[in-house]
Parts: sequence; structure tokens; C-alpha cells
Amino acid sequence: MLRTIDLRDSRPSMSELLDLVPRAATDVAAALDPARELIDDVRSRGEAALLDQAERFDRVRPAAVRVSADELRAARDALTDEVRRAVESTIERVRAASAAQVPAPATTVLGPGAVVEQRWQPVARVGLYVPGGKAVYPSSVVMNVVPAQVAGVRSIALASPAQAAHGGRIHPTIAGVAALLGIDEVYAMGGAGAIGAFAYGVPGIGLDPVQRVTGPGNVFVAAAKRLVQGVTGIDSEAGPTDILVIADDTADADLVASDLVSQAEHDELAAAVLVTDSPAFAERVLDRLAARVAATRHADRIRTALEGPQSAVVLVDDLVQAADFANAFGAEHLEIQVRDADATLARIENAGAIFIGPYSPVSLGDYAAGSNHVLPTGGQARSAAGLSAATFLRPQQVVRYDEAALREVAPVIAALSAEEDLPAHGEAVTARFGDRP
Repeated sequence: MLRTIDLRDSRPSMSELLDLVPRAATDVAAALDPARELIDDVRSRGEAALLDQAERFDRVRPAAVRVSADELRAARDALTDEVRRAVESTIERVRAASAAQVPAPATTVLGPGAVVEQRWQPVARVGLYVPGGKAVYPSSVVMNVVPAQVAGVRSIALASPAQAAHGGRIHPTIAGVAALLGIDEVYAMGGAGAIGAFAYGVPGIGLDPVQRVTGPGNVFVAAAKRLVQGVTGIDSEAGPTDILVIADDTADADLVASDLVSQAEHDELAAAVLVTDSPAFAERVLDRLAARVAATRHADRIRTALEGPQSAVVLVDDLVQAADFANAFGAEHLEIQVRDADATLARIENAGAIFIGPYSPVSLGDYAAGSNHVLPTGGQARSAAGLSAATFLRPQQVVRYDEAALREVAPVIAALSAEEDLPAHGEAVTARFGDRP
């Protein structure tokens, strides 16, 4: 079910490992042209383009793109007690963990009268995307909204695709959770068009441009995010999900198999990778995978994901090599189930979120751990971070120098500005001490 990549008796370089890591056969670049057309259509025709795109891609034409306040309230009130309690528990946990991500202001005194202050300023307005497709993701509403609120964002808009099964409305659970979080600006729009609408605004429906777009989506959402960078900020080009498990022969093969299956359940392009120094353990996992897949609801989807080029069993000589491979892969979700998990953790540089031990499965992070599940996919964890309160904050430096402090560093400024052949820079300092043409 999973192909094997055998790295034993070899020590590939990082560049060689990057060539070896399994990846889904998706190409964001190939989606750029159609995504650009959809964005340009929204910029040109506004709500009419969004309605046409919903009819084309979501197989339903909403009555309107903007979700009414009455619909949001009704959806909130219709949440079952069980779902509402689960959502409120998740909100509480994510809010607590997100609060720890907000840096405290800091002041550095470099000398008498010479002060640099560090402050973290939230963006004023954000657009949060919650995908539709094969599943409904109320948890993604929480994961997007809560860190933005904790960061102090004043204006939050949320978009999710129209649902044919719900008469062109967004999924009522999505609407209900948004209302529960106090979000009253919600749009039934999806895909690249939604990202373009956030970036450029749609005046006809009162949608003002945002300063940052976050949230997962398909390859066209990822392509649209790439296209709007420079107009608005993004979190990352999130694509199909992935999990990498580092395990040795002390791990429980059935639990590892269950975790691989849990992520493969998302999408046929989801990646599930096991890295182990024990061929015997790998065989036990493969046996349990077959049983687990056969017993679960979305068996066909999972089997396609596990048999795809993005999924594999990787055999290594030792856990040092396992960590090297994990760093090259840059997993969205990395599980470590080995004898000395902390020793392996110390070698990990690149991962979106890391789950330690048999009782910290990725599913915990998807819902109730308090961590955020909007994470970089497709190896982007090698350079990008997961969604957090910091995503919505910008570090700013506030400089406060008095006359004596400026006079003290004036020679430094004069020397450097002269070396760079920018004399007016130095003159802007000496002007303050009476040097006028």
C-alpha cells in the first residue's frame, strides 16, 4: 500500500534528500493562469463574477454573496449542544495558547536619551478562508478567527464556499461557529475568486480589501494566494495535508497506522510518510494499515492517498538519519514515537507542528490540543510557520533620541553616509546642530 524508499547504507546530502522526499503531483504554478483569470473576473465584475463562479465550481448559485445577520444567528442557535460545547472548549484552549504567542513590548536603552522600543502592532483587517469540498471544517473557523482576535485585529471577514446541499448557503455549522465567535461579516464565496475578493475588495457588497489572507484551500486557493502577495499578506500557500511519523520498534504499529490513515482521510493527494530504522516495525505498520483502511468509511480516498507518490515508508539506518529526512521533508504534522523522543526532537528544525509520544496524535492538534492546525504544507515548513497570533502582528521599532544622544552618534552617521555617498543623510543630522547652507 505504501511504497518504500530505502536509505540504509547511504548518507544523502540535503540536496539529495530534497530530491528524494515524496511529494504529491500538484503544481501550484500550473494553476496560476486559471486563478489569475478568476481573480481578474472578480475585480472586473464583482458580485456577479462570484455568483457565476459559485454556480460553475460549487454547482449552486447563492441568492447573495454576503451572508445575512439573520442567517448567522439562526445557524448559531441551531448548533447542537454537543457541538457547541466542543467548539467552546476548542476556542478556550486555542485562545489560551494563542495568547502566549503575542510578544511583550520591549524597551532597549542604548545610552542616556537613546531609546529603541519594540512594539507588535496588529493589522487592522483580515480575510479568513474556510474551505468546503470533501468535509466541513468548523475547527478551521476557530483556528483562523481566535488568533486574529487575540492579536487585536479589529475587522475580520470570513469566506467559505456556497454549498449545493444547503441551497447556496455556506455550511450552517461554519456559519454557526462564526456567529458564536462574534464574526458578522461572512461571505458565501470560494476558491481563487474568494482570495481575489479579499485582496482587492468588492465595493458592491461592502467588502473592503484586507491586509492579510489566511486559511487552507485547494491548489487554486494556493495559486491565488501567490498571485495576491504584494497586494495583501498571506499565511502560506497551504495545499493538501501531510503527516510524517518518525517511529522505532518501541512504537505501537496500530497507533502509527491509525495516525497515517487519519490524515490520508482528508484528500486523495494527502501525504502519509513513515520513517523508521526498523524494517520489521514497518511491516507491522503495513499490516495494520490494511486492516485500518478496510474498516473506515473513506477507504477509497485513503487508499488512493496511501498509494500515491506523496506517501511512503522510508527505511533509515538510525534516528539521526530519520531527523535529517524529516528536516528535508518539512512536514506539516510531525509525530515522534521513539524511545528518546527529546533526543530526536532536538535534531528537528523544520516542521509545522510536532506531536510527541503515543498520546499526542495529530487529531489532537486538529481539534483540542490548543495548538493551531492551519500549518504550512508541501515542504513549506522549511521556510514558513503555522498560523498563530504572530501571523496578524507586525513588529515595529519606535526610536526616541534626544539632542545629546543624537550628537553622540553623529560622527557614526557622518562616516557611514559619506562612505555610501549619501551626504544628505549626514547633513540631516548636522542640520540639527546649526549647520545650515
